[in-house]
Amino acid sequence: MKIGTVTGSVWATRKAPCLMGQTFLVVYTGTEELVAADHVGAGKGDRVLLITGTSAARYSMDAPVDAVVVAILDREEPHGNL
Repeated sequence: MKIGTVTGSVWATRKAPCLMGQTFLVVYTGTEELVAADHVGAGKGDRVLLITGTSAARYSMDAPVDAVVVAILDREEPHGNL
């Protein structure tokens, strides 16, 4: 899993049938920028939790996606402050 910030949206009027109904967001993780399918209604500026790779495709019913937004974060605590 990765944490990132939504920086924008991606719009596609034509896409594969398996991607119909999917909304795509641009998410910056601090080291990379990803395009992720949004399953929770996130918006620009939201801190989000992402799943990537095979897990993302399985979560999206085997659609060809590499990243999926699965949560909008309410709060984060710095590492070591559990």
